[in-house]
Amino acid sequence: MKESIVIGAGPAGLSAGLTLARARRSTLVVDAGQQSNLAAATIGGLLGHDRRPPAEYYAAARADLTAYPSVELRSGEAVTAVRQDGGGFVVTFGDGSSEHARTMILAPGMDYRIPPVPGLAERWGGSVFHCPFCHGWELRERPMAVLATGAVGVHGALNLRGWTDSVTLLTNGTPLTDGQRDLLTAGGVAWDERPVAALDGPRAASDGPGTGFDGPGAGLSAVVFADGGALDVTAMLVKSTLYQRGTLARDLGATLTAPDEMLSVEAIAVDPMGRTGVPGLYAAGDAATPVPPSMAAAVASGYLAGAAAAVELAAGY
Repeated sequence: MKESIVIGAGPAGLSAGLTLARARRSTLVVDAGQQSNLAAATIGGLLGHDRRPPAEYYAAARADLTAYPSVELRSGEAVTAVRQDGGGFVVTFGDGSSEHARTMILAPGMDYRIPPVPGLAERWGGSVFHCPFCHGWELRERPMAVLATGAVGVHGALNLRGWTDSVTLLTNGTPLTDGQRDLLTAGGVAWDERPVAALDGPRAASDGPGTGFDGPGAGLSAVVFADGGALDVTAMLVKSTLYQRGTLARDLGATLTAPDEMLSVEAIAVDPMGRTGVPGLYAAGDAATPVPPSMAAAVASGYLAGAAAAVELAAGY
């Protein structure tokens, strides 16, 4: 039996694993290899790792953990998890094996659901992005669009003006209110309410303009509308809704928040130390953050959840 199982080996899971390892707690960290930022060319805004390729960061972080004899890294997927009546958890993996642990930390990351616009998915993580604080610097001073509706679209477009003077809000067929148009006009943001049909651009990033952040997929040169018109842009901010990966949190009785218009995140409800309210169960990272995700926040939340679990284990949980 392990003292803790950490589900997920993104920044939160690895941070929790390192904290538990340094507390000399036997820990299994399970890596399904689904880190969301692997689609991006670089990391933005993580102190000490700014503009570092994500795969390089994860390799270094995993190497940190392997220096501690009490931690085990395992590739695979946790399919089911059950809390035992006497305490502790049983986790079953995709290969049919299982593991017992006294505590458990959920840090699987999130499922990003993006609009079903043709040409968008292959540009995701490069010229199409969801967080200006993570990617805005690399895409600065380009003509940009924001694909979103309602207050979140207006807020996102006005915020993006910090990185470029050319921003157009695309509402994809949803009309703006007079008040929203007034805010956009005052903020120097254009808008277009026509339905979006597709994104267009060079098929490989090297074929078009870029700063080295377009990534390995297609580049972006224009938004094509359903009426046949087009808007020249080379970067796009897109509202995505984040949902839990799998059913482990629900199965174990954790409370989930519902996505709303502004935050659009189905997060596991936790206290400041990552406690879910289910004895022995913690959560960290994007899966437990009802605000826009970031690697810096994920590392911090993983540390807190790992420390809380270590303290409870020391107290004889």
